[in-house]
Amino acid sequence: MARVLITHSYFYRLDPKQWADARPYPPLGTMLAAAVLREQGHDVEVFDTGLRNSPDEIIPEIERFRPHALVVYDDGFNYLTKMCLTVMRDAAFRMIAIAKDAGCRVAVNGSDATDHSEAYLNAGADVVILGEGEPGMQEVIATWDANAPIDEVAGVVLLKNRTVHKTAKRAVLRELDALPLPAWDLIDVDPYRAIWLRSQGFFSLNMATTRGCPFKCNWCAKPIYGNRYNSRSPEHVVREFELLQQYKPDHIWFADDIFGLKPGWVQRFRDLLIERGLKIRYKIQSRVDLLLESDTIDALVASGLEEVWVGAESGSQHILDAMDKGTTVEQIAEATRLLRSKGVRVCFFLQFGYLGETDVDVEKTIRMVEDLMPDDIGVSVSYPLPGTVFYEKVKTDLNAKANWTDSDDLAMMFRNRQRPAYYKRLHRYVHKRYRRKQALLAIRSALSGRPGFTPKRALSALYYMPAAFLEGERLKRLAKA
Repeated sequence: MARVLITHSYFYRLDPKQWADARPYPPLGTMLAAAVLREQGHDVEVFDTGLRNSPDEIIPEIERFRPHALVVYDDGFNYLTKMCLTVMRDAAFRMIAIAKDAGCRVAVNGSDATDHSEAYLNAGADVVILGEGEPGMQEVIATWDANAPIDEVAGVVLLKNRTVHKTAKRAVLRELDALPLPAWDLIDVDPYRAIWLRSQGFFSLNMATTRGCPFKCNWCAKPIYGNRYNSRSPEHVVREFELLQQYKPDHIWFADDIFGLKPGWVQRFRDLLIERGLKIRYKIQSRVDLLLESDTIDALVASGLEEVWVGAESGSQHILDAMDKGTTVEQIAEATRLLRSKGVRVCFFLQFGYLGETDVDVEKTIRMVEDLMPDDIGVSVSYPLPGTVFYEKVKTDLNAKANWTDSDDLAMMFRNRQRPAYYKRLHRYVHKRYRRKQALLAIRSALSGRPGFTPKRALSALYYMPAAFLEGERLKRLAKA
């Protein structure tokens, strides 16, 4: 059997926005890959880059462990890795170079490596495992261990006679319960806990119950799991939650693209938690059209749901239709009100800069936010990722910059109605309009004697009233430039 060091290339410290946000999660997909190899009988360790300072920190780990192979296995459950940030790609390239200098074979799996396999091979990787990586990784390591030809492994890319060679496609995993639980014991959870408690006052860990998404939003990249949806059983998920109790999490983020889509799943999940006396607070990601079934929401709330992030994207039906989103502005409002009536926090993902968006569409989105006042918002601009319909629409207009450097980059990478500077300013303007409305609502609550008044939020009006106005004026000037 082989000695295998598994790592990933997401360094929170190299992404200033996420490091300042101070809500880091362990690399769930990487830990699952480690568990899969360990179950196969290999000697496995994890070099968790999450809270590290530099890729060079892997050097002493390689010198100590002396692995036969390094596997750079990025966490496919973390949306940040789907953005294919260049700072993380550079970190991966550095670790590949270090491993090769030490005489290791190197395999890579992840969104960016799937989209840009040749770049990783040219950086020194021996093989790139495409898409869903566990079965291919098992076979790659077993093949190396047996000194057999790697080009007979399905679902990989390698250089053959200096030419990129892609092998036959591998079948997808459907029986997810056959996978072991992630190897949580191979990472140090305590530093994650310390950061969460210091910054948020509670400790959150991550889990995933499904793989993929069956919906067809035309800007959404699915390089790992594709346009399909497979689910673990509620029993398997609850077993993992019981395992996590040793780390004493106060909260769980279910990192699924779509949580609880399978009919009856959330009801069974609720019943199992009640039967076993388990209590959980959690947040999920979902779609507004899926959250309009009262029985589904009641089951989610009874099982511990406290926060939902929905892909609202736009307050313009014209833009939602152009995105092939499959939802309506009315459903966004209805789902928000229904969830609120059940005591659930509702948060919006918003996207600006999609093809055909006008000033009227932008204002409709901002007005939707001010009318519904979600509990939080995440604002981004349209980001063309390879393999999407949207990418094909704009690829001829892409400039030399094809990826963001970090998650705060927000550069508009294709020719659009407005210049990139406009969209960066728009991001600030939307947040200031949102905070201004929060402050005004706090003042209104104070004047009417209704609950919800906080002096700090009310006083913030002194900043956000003029700040929102000034940002709006700057935005107008950029729009006319």
